[in-house]
Amino acid sequence: MFPLRLIGSIVAALLLGALVLHLIPRLGGGGKKLASAMCQAPLLDVVVTYFTILPMIGGIIAGGWHYGTWVGAIFGFVYGVMAQVLSVFLWQFAHEAVNVKHIRGPRIVKVLNKAVGRWRNHTAVWITALAVPVFWFVRIAELVVYPPLTKIVGLPPYKHADWVNVSRQKFKGLVGHDLIWCLYCDWMTGVWSLGSEMLRNVESFWCPIRFSSEKKCKNCAIDFPDVFGGWVPADQGMQEVADVLAEKYPPGAWKDKPYSSWFGHPARLTINGQPHFFEEQASVPEASEPPAQ
Repeated sequence: MFPLRLIGSIVAALLLGALVLHLIPRLGGGGKKLASAMCQAPLLDVVVTYFTILPMIGGIIAGGWHYGTWVGAIFGFVYGVMAQVLSVFLWQFAHEAVNVKHIRGPRIVKVLNKAVGRWRNHTAVWITALAVPVFWFVRIAELVVYPPLTKIVGLPPYKHADWVNVSRQKFKGLVGHDLIWCLYCDWMTGVWSLGSEMLRNVESFWCPIRFSSEKKCKNCAIDFPDVFGGWVPADQGMQEVADVLAEKYPPGAWKDKPYSSWFGHPARLTINGQPHFFEEQASVPEASEPPAQ
């Protein structure tokens, strides 16, 4: 009976949480403001954790306590995941039931089911769910690991809400199955993009050296434009590396403004010859190409 009680409790908690999210925007102006705030960091981090990580943690704790062994904790983890999957199906069914007109119209799931087959499509999309804990830990690193670097060595800070947010629920006709997976991609893409932006600063600050593999350089230049925009070629020496660092990061300058950014970061732009810093602003890199041979 314990597995059923645990799974039932988690399912009830998740569906109640989903119901609350649906009701909040209907509570007047204050509710709409709160709903808007919950669609972006930092409140979005709380919402995502509640629906994705807490059921697993709760299952581990409950299973370990009930069975008294680490094996019981593993069973609890499995029950927690089962409850999450069941909750998604139940919410999906309910949401589609109250949006029948959209179910009968054009949908992402219909097109992809025809393209690759229903079972392939649904199996593949559930496999992507295995990455949820990975993205969650990436998000934790963005909140815990990166911020101290902005104070210690002057890496530029970011307004996380400009990256980590969800808005696809506002798209007309996106309901049920399509909505839940598009919201997952919405969150995931923002988290990953913010992490990539932070890594650009880390790489260019500590290791501005191109890889010896030209294929790797070309592949990585999409996400790390400085590969061909300032990093030292692999066949040069440490003097060239030191010269680049000395040019890009003058001694003491970081104390006045967060300037230790990747070379193409907007914080390195100048207006009328004077440095102009876009603090708390995300940057969008342009596509980079290797120099002509």
